[in-house]
Amino acid sequence: MSDFTIGAVEVTKVPEWTGEIAAARFIVPDSTPEIWRDNEAWLAPDHWNPATDAYHGAVQTWVLRSEGKTVLVDTGVGNGRDRPQIPLFDHLDTDFPDRLAAAGVRPEDVDVVVNTHIHYDHVGWNTLGGAHGWEPAFPNATYLIPAVDQRYFAPENAGRRPVPRNDHERLRRKGSLLVYADSIAPVLGRATLWEDSYRLDADLTLEPAPGHTPGSSVLRVRSGGDKAVFVGDILHSPVQILEPSWNSCFCEDRPQAAATRRRLLEQAADEREIVVPAHFAGAGALEVKRDGSRFKVDRWVGA
Repeated sequence: MSDFTIGAVEVTKVPEWTGEIAAARFIVPDSTPEIWRDNEAWLAPDHWNPATDAYHGAVQTWVLRSEGKTVLVDTGVGNGRDRPQIPLFDHLDTDFPDRLAAAGVRPEDVDVVVNTHIHYDHVGWNTLGGAHGWEPAFPNATYLIPAVDQRYFAPENAGRRPVPRNDHERLRRKGSLLVYADSIAPVLGRATLWEDSYRLDADLTLEPAPGHTPGSSVLRVRSGGDKAVFVGDILHSPVQILEPSWNSCFCEDRPQAAATRRRLLEQAADEREIVVPAHFAGAGALEVKRDGSRFKVDRWVGA
C-alpha cells in the first residue's frame, strides 16, 4: 500500500491483484516493439516484463479521505465471479477485504463508491455474494455510476450495441451482461446515476471522459492548491503517455479515447496535476510533462 496527500485529501492505494495479464502489444496493439525496448530501464519490472514481453499491471482500489468521508475509487474484480471473457480472473479468490481492513476501512464506514466506468475490473467489489444473492458490499455507501455507461451496459439495451463479430467479442458481450447482473444491478437502489458532472464535495468532482467506454469518467481533486486526476482506464500503460494516440485493446471508441487521453494529458502537464491511472503497478501515480507533441513521465508519486 502507498499513501500520499492532495492538499487535505488523503490517498491510499489498496491492491487486489498484480501480475502479467497478456502480451504487451495485445494490450496496446499500436505500440511498437522498439518503444518497449527503448524504455526498458523504467518500464521494467512494474509495467513490462522484457523476458516474456508481457504487460504487467495491477487491479486496485484508491481510498480517498475527504471532508470526513471515505471514498473508494473503483472496486476491482471481486471474488467468485463468472468471467468467461477473461479466464485469468474467472472465480478470482483474493484477500482484498483484509487488505482494505488493513488500510483502516470497514465496509460500513464507506460513504461513497465511485465506479469510473462499468468494466469487470472496476465494479467487482461493489457487491458480495450472500444467502439472498449479490448484495451491496458497502451498506451505507452511495454508489456513483455514470448514467451513460449504465444505459449502455443494461441488458435491456443490448440490442443497441454493436453486434459481436467473432467468438472473442461474443465472450466479451456475455461477460459484460454477467458483470451488470452481479455488480451493478444489485446496487442500483443505492446508486446515483450522474451525467455532465457531479460534485462529491468542495474538493472532489466527477467529469465525463468518454472513449474507453461511452460513459468513462475521471475524478478531479482540487485541494489546498494541489491537483490530481484519477483517470480510470484512459491510461492502461505508461507507453500511452509517450504516444497518446495509442489505445488499449479494450477501448470501445478508439478515436474518442485517443482525443480524451490527449486532452487529459495536456491539462495534467500544464496544470501540474498528479495523474492516477487505474492499473499502473509500482508507485501507481505520476506527474507528466510535455515532450514536443507527446508527453513523458516527470516523476512518480506514492512510491
